[in-house]
Amino acid sequence: METLIEEMLDGQIMLGEAISEFEKLYIQKALKRYNTHLSKTANALGIHRNTLSKRVTAYETPPQTPKRLLARRAKK
Repeated sequence: METLIEEMLDGQIMLGEAISEFEKLYIQKALKRYNTHLSKTANALGIHRNTLSKRVTAYETPPQTPKRLLARRAKK
């Protein structure tokens, strides 16, 4: 764990990014374990099913990054 943290710090990965990525992978692993059954997965994670559903949907929609925004502006 210490090595991973050092690599993240060296790579200039912000805490928010690291937490978001951990959460995403944690939820994906839990969904796999419970065969994508939202209620069982949410119960195992200790969150409401609607919260899990919203987060899964958010993971499926790629966020707009500055590079994408710049590329869009360059096309116009």
